[in-house]
Amino acid sequence: MDVLKFSWIKLTQTKALNQPCGNLEKVFFESSYRLTYVMGLSTSEQSAYYSVYSGIVKSIIGLFICCELWNLFSETSNLNSIIDNINVTLIHLIAVFRYKHMVWNESFFKKLATSTQSPYFDISTKERKELMVLWASKNEKYLRLLLTLGSCTLSVWYVFPLVDDLQYNLPIEIRLPFDYRNPMLYPLTYILEVVAINYVSFFVMTIDVIMQAHLIQLICHFTVLANCFENILVDCSPKGLQTTKYVIYNNKFKTKYLKRFDKLVDQHKFILKKTLELKKILSLPMLGQLASSGMLICFAGYQVTLTVKLSIAKFLTSLLYLAYSVFQLFIFCRWCDEIKMQSENITNAVYSSSWNCEIVLISGVRSRILLVMARAQKPVYLSAGGFCDVSLAAFTILMKTSYSALTVLLRFQD
Repeated sequence: MDVLKFSWIKLTQTKALNQPCGNLEKVFFESSYRLTYVMGLSTSEQSAYYSVYSGIVKSIIGLFICCELWNLFSETSNLNSIIDNINVTLIHLIAVFRYKHMVWNESFFKKLATSTQSPYFDISTKERKELMVLWASKNEKYLRLLLTLGSCTLSVWYVFPLVDDLQYNLPIEIRLPFDYRNPMLYPLTYILEVVAINYVSFFVMTIDVIMQAHLIQLICHFTVLANCFENILVDCSPKGLQTTKYVIYNNKFKTKYLKRFDKLVDQHKFILKKTLELKKILSLPMLGQLASSGMLICFAGYQVTLTVKLSIAKFLTSLLYLAYSVFQLFIFCRWCDEIKMQSENITNAVYSSSWNCEIVLISGVRSRILLVMARAQKPVYLSAGGFCDVSLAAFTILMKTSYSALTVLLRFQD
């Protein structure tokens, strides 16, 4: 395992991990940057060799999706084959759509990734460092779960054509400009498609991983800020004098407290601004993601029910694909829901900041507290095209809707 880890680090020495990338940015985005580098999607590399490699990878992805679409509109003759083609094509198309939005807003996402370098992002205490490590570890944990689930799905996909009853079957049916169904061309075609599927599938997973890292970083911002508000009195009081009756009459403490509070207000405004900008940018991609995920879950569930008694390999393929589609939708809804809850928690954090212990007697404190609480009472959330909030409630509704559509398909099949 250590050898694999060492090899992975050596093979992914991307410039995105160098200056001006700071240590806090690496905590959340190191794995994403390395994966992006391997996939030929890194914008930090300027070498001619990497540009050629990136162009080849993007061409492979584009050509493969075109072959999928060509097959969808020309080779399908029944409902089962149409659904089978839609399953693999839709997830690739929505990933390309999301990637285009990320490229168009590259400067914003770069600023968002470096937002932990803000002077107001305070992790000077052990508790706040632990909060940051907690969210960074969750990001790494779900990243590994996502990649593991996707890799397992791919491995079954590759095995299925070799164990089914068809002589010249491919992992994913595509339309090619030549007939590969002969002993000479089939092995080469199979290998080339496996390579193409690898790149296309990890392209989808890379986009998911990058988006998750941005969402979890915003959650960390809100969590650390809430802790700062809760402990503002402790942070500003002289050591050994933690009770307000000793400090509120001290001019040095008053100045320090007001200055500290203003910095936290600026950090709150900064986070809200970034979240609202992200909401605007992701509005259409999130709408497409929810709509496509609902269709994918329905169609993948349909394939699972059809293949459960026909083929174990095909059943596992459909089941793992369904699991990935559900998990992909779940992590987006969960982290967006967490952003909403953590933004609401700022109100509770300010209320718990010991403001009622004579602190409000300091001139200017009362108005500052009221303004922050009024601003935080309206939680921020990410929406899907303005139609609905992206949350766990939306995830539940979409799962129920997909199940209802699945029952209709099954009745139609009967």
